[in-house]
Amino acid sequence: MSFTGADFFDTGQLVGVLTTQPLDRVLDYKAPEGGCHLGAFVEVPLGPRKVLGVVWGPGKGDYDRAKIRSVIRALNVAPMRDEMRNFLEKAGDYTLTPMSAMLRLATRAPGLGDPPSMQKIYRLGEGKPDRVTDARTRVLATLEEYGGLAFTLKELSEMAGVTSSVVKGLVKQGVVREEDTPRDTPFPRLDPGYAYTDLTKDQAVAADALRDKIRSGTFSATLLRGVTGSGKTEVYLEAVSETLRQRRQALVLLPEIALTPEFLTRMQARFGAMPAEWHSGATMTERRRIWKMVGQGGCDVVVGARSALFLPFRDLGLIVVDEEHDTSYKQEDGVLYNARDMAVLRASLCGAQVVLASATPSLETWANAEAGKYTRLDLTARFGPAVMPELRAVDMRAETLPSNRWISPTLRRTAEARIAQGEQVLFFLNRRGYAPVTICRACGHQVGCPHCDARMVEHRFLKRLMCHQCGETQPLPEVCPACEVEGKMAAVGPGVERLAEEAAEVFPEAKIATLSSDMFGSARALKAQIAEIAEGDTDIVIGTQLVAKGHNFPRLTLVGVIDADLGLQGSDLRAAERTFQLMRQVAGRAGRVEKPGTALLQTFQPEHPVIRAILSGDEEGFWRAEAAERQAAGVPPFGRMAGLILSSTDMQEAFDIGALLARNDGPIRAVGAQVFGPAPAPIARVRGRHRVRLLVKAPKGVALQGALAKWIAPVRGSAQFRLSVDIDPQSFY
Repeated sequence: MSFTGADFFDTGQLVGVLTTQPLDRVLDYKAPEGGCHLGAFVEVPLGPRKVLGVVWGPGKGDYDRAKIRSVIRALNVAPMRDEMRNFLEKAGDYTLTPMSAMLRLATRAPGLGDPPSMQKIYRLGEGKPDRVTDARTRVLATLEEYGGLAFTLKELSEMAGVTSSVVKGLVKQGVVREEDTPRDTPFPRLDPGYAYTDLTKDQAVAADALRDKIRSGTFSATLLRGVTGSGKTEVYLEAVSETLRQRRQALVLLPEIALTPEFLTRMQARFGAMPAEWHSGATMTERRRIWKMVGQGGCDVVVGARSALFLPFRDLGLIVVDEEHDTSYKQEDGVLYNARDMAVLRASLCGAQVVLASATPSLETWANAEAGKYTRLDLTARFGPAVMPELRAVDMRAETLPSNRWISPTLRRTAEARIAQGEQVLFFLNRRGYAPVTICRACGHQVGCPHCDARMVEHRFLKRLMCHQCGETQPLPEVCPACEVEGKMAAVGPGVERLAEEAAEVFPEAKIATLSSDMFGSARALKAQIAEIAEGDTDIVIGTQLVAKGHNFPRLTLVGVIDADLGLQGSDLRAAERTFQLMRQVAGRAGRVEKPGTALLQTFQPEHPVIRAILSGDEEGFWRAEAAERQAAGVPPFGRMAGLILSSTDMQEAFDIGALLARNDGPIRAVGAQVFGPAPAPIARVRGRHRVRLLVKAPKGVALQGALAKWIAPVRGSAQFRLSVDIDPQSFY
């Protein structure tokens, strides 16, 4: 960052500091001894506390100067760049998020104020302890699970649930290594010329186009659309390579970063070193190191989850959003934002390229490409000898199946033949747990969550009932909580655990693995299971949508979708789009190497337009039809929507304020928008809070945020009341 005289504030000069505390304004302070730069990260007094803040500009001076306190110190980290401050302001304005909350997103690393120094870290050593205890076993299991990563003493103790003396005892025996290391060091440089990949003609054309765009040094957005297995990753890695040649930084966003070890391995093979890895599974020590190094230019590439968008890059030249259609890019609590859209915004502000990669793009991205706002690059064939799988429907109306079974005779016979040939089979069911409902056959009572209006889901693997809204768990009941009759509780409907139970009975000789996010203690344990499946030591894989996210299982040649109709239920405007995407993605797991694959979709509605579109492979026809329907209805991406979620422990309060907003909707009507509701949310109670929703629908070109801000400004509720605004809602629960 280059500084002008206006960018520096001398000792005692008034500066405006934005803090991470929930205040609605920038506060005046006096610059510290030695002065500070615009954008400096500072520690300031706020009441009796010391809090983190950023120098946002000159002070206002509208307060008694004698009472204005001084900045305690400027932190020894790179100041926040103009581009980053601009990004936070624009993102906050778009999502109607207070700036303090936006700043918290941008400072999600611990110990930013710690001085540079040495620290002790702990790694797995050699040998075995002289005595095995539960505590020692937990320490060693934690170190093994994280694959040799280093921890501070506090991190390792907390993650293993032991005292520091347990770790120290293992150090004395040499079972755990204690090392001195600088707190924060630059990452190894990634070499763009380390290795090269032979590209197909389609890939080479797309890669050349991306290289040209990166060399331009200006912003543009590209949809990289390629059928599953076409090698989109190799193409955008060429874009990363060109970014490194231009001495700029790259960010690759993945929907499930903690579940994609093979991607990091590919990066290392291509560039000779590992990129930085930013996600919730990273240790606090590593998060602080990444945060500091990207700001100082000591980190070339970050592979991360959606929150990596808010890292303080020094010179960001490329953002890749892989599987850009994935719903996990939408943050559904706290600050409500869509990482795909924020990636485009950030790239536009720093003159970077943004590549949106998907086999089944979101309708928003497809429409932007159709309108010419985004460049579109297509990969139409699978890489190497692999061909696209054959898709067929299994009409469940013609199958003879007991009421408590879900694998049809047709699917069973096909699976038996594939397993006999040494091939792998995937049974896909997008429903976690053992059964979605537990019912009493005596009185009909369905076991619900005590804190939410949601049914408790049986997880036989955990021997618990679980609420998928709030995480509440209960033991499996033997006695009905309503009528107190014993022995009448029954699980209704299938989840992946129940499907695994059925598969074990139907295929008694097969090796079966179940992939579901809640069946593993950590992301790394799940990664190990995925790696084991990819190596081929499994006959049948049973999984939720987790398995659709880019994993490559070479022996997998048959995909059986147990309930292709599941996503077609309900009134979500994106139901057809999401079903289409999910079915095409999961079918794409089959036949990714030499042997051709097949996908069988079990459905009671083979004539449904979405099912027909999936089977025909006419993706462009599907998008055109879906776009025409949305355009006729004036809904996204051809109209605008915003959701208001009102919640309170007092149901009446939430409804009363919702009704008041609906009556006083002048600011909304003034811009030609409509208000629908208030109505109870589909899940009307979560964690003991009653939830009421309003929906605002507006024409495409309307400046909706200003009208919304004016509309909700007068709202006042009790201390228990909360109001959140969701611009471009992706779900309506």
